[in-house]
Amino acid sequence: MTNPITTGASSLLVVSDVSKMFETDSGAFCACRGLSFVVHAGETVAIVGETGCGKSTTLAMVLGLQTPSTGTVRVLGLDPFARFDALRGRVGIVFQNDRLLPWRTALENVAFGLEILHLPKEERHRRALAWLERVGLAQFVNSYPHQLSGGMRQRVSIARTFAIEPPLLLADEAFSALDELTAASLRRDLLGLIEETNKTTLFITHSVPEAASLAGRVLVLGRPGHVVHEIDVARMLAEGRSRHDAENEVRLGLQLARDAYDGSGDFSAAGRTPMRSASMNAGG
Repeated sequence: MTNPITTGASSLLVVSDVSKMFETDSGAFCACRGLSFVVHAGETVAIVGETGCGKSTTLAMVLGLQTPSTGTVRVLGLDPFARFDALRGRVGIVFQNDRLLPWRTALENVAFGLEILHLPKEERHRRALAWLERVGLAQFVNSYPHQLSGGMRQRVSIARTFAIEPPLLLADEAFSALDELTAASLRRDLLGLIEETNKTTLFITHSVPEAASLAGRVLVLGRPGHVVHEIDVARMLAEGRSRHDAENEVRLGLQLARDAYDGSGDFSAAGRTPMRSASMNAGG
C-alpha cells in the first residue's frame, strides 16, 4: 500500500496508486506499480527517470491514451480515458518533435488547434499572431516548416500549445531533439512564458539539469514506475541553495532508483516508500 496523497480543489492532476500491466510475448510486463503524485494549480513539476521507468506510460495515461490496470488518474477532476473529448483543448502538450503540418505556414500551424476548437477565424488569427510574436517569430508568420530551423519549428509548436490556453501544460522531452545551445535558449524562454501565464506544467524528461532548472518540484521514478524520491526545488532555492544542489538531489534519487530495482520486474522494499525532501542534507 502506498502512502496517501493530499488532494484538493487546486489539484489539476491526481495519479493515485496506479499500476499498469502489458501483455508481451514473454509474459506480463509491469510498467508502473503504486504510482502516486499530484500536480497543483500553478506548479511546475518534472518527472525524471532512466529509460524503462514508466515515464512514457505515465504520460499516455495522463493524456487518456491508455487506462490504468488499477488505480485512478484524474485530470481537471475527470478520467482522461473515459472523458477524452471533454478534455479537448484543456490539456496542451509540447512533444519532442514539433509535429508541424508541412503544408501550413507558421501562422496556420499555430491556429490549427484553435480551428479544432471551432474558434472564429478572427480570434484564431489574433491569438496565433500574438503567440508567434511572443516566441520571437513575428517575421516568420508566413514561413513554412521547411524554411525554419529546428529551434524555430519548436517555437512554433510552443506557440501552438499556448494559443489554446490550456489549464494544464505537458512537455514531453520537449528539447531533446535540439542542440544544447538551442535547447538552453528555449528552456529559458519556455520557463518565462510559464511564469508569465502562471501555467500549471508537467515536464517529462531524462535530463537532470533540465528537471532541476525548469521545475519547482522534481519526482524521480524508479522501475517499475513509482516515485522513489521527491525534491522540493523551490524550497531549496528559498533556503539559499542552488539549482546545482537540486541537480545533486535528483542524481541521488536516480541512484536510489537503481539500488531499489532488483532486475526482476519488481522493486525492493527500499524502493516502496518515496523519499521526500527539500534537501536530505538539510534535514528537510
